[in-house]
Amino acid sequence: MQFEVWAPRAESVVLRTADGRRPMVRDPLREGWWTAEADAADGDRYGFALDDGPVLPDPRSRRQPDGPDGESAVVDRTAYAWRNAWAGRGLPGAVLYELHIGTFTDAGTFDAAAERLGHLVELGITHVSLMPVCPFPGTHGWGYEGVSLWAVHEPYGGPAGLKRFVDTAHGLGLAVVLDVVHNHLGPSGNHLSAFGPYFTDTHHTPWGPAVNLDAPGSDEVRSYLLGSALAWLRDYRLDGLRLDAVHALADSRALTFLEELSASVDALAEELGRPLSLIAESDLCDPRTTAPREEGGLGLHAQWNDDFHHCLHTALTGESQGYYADFAVAPLAALAKTVTGAFFHDGTYSGFRGRTHGRPVDVTRTPAHRFVGYAQTHDQIGNRALGDRLAAGLSPGLLACAAALVLTGPFTPMLFMGEEWGARTPWQFFTDHTDPALARAVREGRRREFAAHGWAREDIPDPQDPRTRARSCLDWSEPAREPHARLQAWYRELIALRRAMPDLSDPDLASVRTAFDEEARWLALRRGDLRIVVNLSGEPAAIALGGGRHRTGGGRVLAAWEPVGAPGGDGLLRLPPESCVVLADD
Repeated sequence: MQFEVWAPRAESVVLRTADGRRPMVRDPLREGWWTAEADAADGDRYGFALDDGPVLPDPRSRRQPDGPDGESAVVDRTAYAWRNAWAGRGLPGAVLYELHIGTFTDAGTFDAAAERLGHLVELGITHVSLMPVCPFPGTHGWGYEGVSLWAVHEPYGGPAGLKRFVDTAHGLGLAVVLDVVHNHLGPSGNHLSAFGPYFTDTHHTPWGPAVNLDAPGSDEVRSYLLGSALAWLRDYRLDGLRLDAVHALADSRALTFLEELSASVDALAEELGRPLSLIAESDLCDPRTTAPREEGGLGLHAQWNDDFHHCLHTALTGESQGYYADFAVAPLAALAKTVTGAFFHDGTYSGFRGRTHGRPVDVTRTPAHRFVGYAQTHDQIGNRALGDRLAAGLSPGLLACAAALVLTGPFTPMLFMGEEWGARTPWQFFTDHTDPALARAVREGRRREFAAHGWAREDIPDPQDPRTRARSCLDWSEPAREPHARLQAWYRELIALRRAMPDLSDPDLASVRTAFDEEARWLALRRGDLRIVVNLSGEPAAIALGGGRHRTGGGRVLAAWEPVGAPGGDGLLRLPPESCVVLADD
């Protein structure tokens, strides 16, 4: 087989395989590329030595059996026999479920997670959104310090394990989206700079020098990232990618990397004959992220909407620290603004940033499914000092209200694993760095960060302690017990209602109407002939809903957290404390 590697700075490159070492030759047609022929089969180890240096793993390695620092292994991409035909599933009408392979089960493997996919089918989920699965140091971690962007973390099950998981999901009707990280790579096991200018000092990020998207040599770096993205979609039959922190991709070129990526993915979707989706994490509040390329946008298919999360979180919890401060002044007004206009910061002043932020969304032209709405994510839980979920501090009634706003709201809803039953297990920040100095720096850095915000250093979980990861694993005995069982039934009911009622998947943001009372702490949404009303107060609420477009009577209760009647002759809806209801016009 042919081996090849891009190493433009090297004077010599040697291929190391089980049969020994052989010099590689320059490719006359591709500047900076080296090639060699050698006998190799699936699983055989290999690596490259540059200028008589140590043997390093292949930057485009498909498998790292011994971790990021070990030799690469050959992968026969045709060896897996796919069991299930799959036509694909697009984002319109989707319900996403964010899942971390390492903590979804105690075993922390693809196969163990696949055994639990029936739970998601019964819940009504359509898309599983996997957190990163690229190799990282040690056994357990979040996955955002991956290094080999073409390979799969071996302790999870490696490439074959991921294919089995995707195949099983597709057989159950579930699409699979994978979180990929292009904005930085882990410090440990990162050998890319030895091969070429994968990073540049032209820009700096919170993780150090930026990935080289626009400096000399960036054509090949962009090709490296594009090739990786397309390989996930083609070779593993994934249905989409979630792109981590695209605002951190420093790129000054006229044709940006994200535009090039979206065009390439759309072309691949056409070739494969099934829908493929790109979902961006971005804090820019910029509608151009998902606007079509022909209209000057980046052409991504959806973006996470943190503004919606922040409004909802402050309304539920009353928290106002850090970036929540902008939303906590009048959280229900902020929530009403986001569910009708997508962004809270749409050219408004952000006190947290100390400047104006965001750009308005043209709600008459932008479908609501381009924005992903959620009450919890891995970031919003795990980046808290103790990794506490909403269930740690809120009543079941308030959790039910959060579910109602996410699952009947206008955006593409997303749940974080275990949210559907109000999991009491935390989801904490954990690592398994094999470099003692890096492990110590991560531990002390996290304690220092939260000590500055008033936490006692000894209360901050040690990321390197195996018990931190163990605490973060879901407890699958919880859903059978109260109050978890009741909450899970509520999630299932709301998802079924969303699927059954076209008004709840209507992409027209301009048609959404709201009413609220900040002091009384209630908010109502109108979506077509449906009304969703939540009472976040500890007191009963009497709410005058007014007349509907086709309303001739008091309305009909479709779903309610607590027993509640339709509005009476006086037109008032009487809603118990910390409860919610979905009503249909008669």
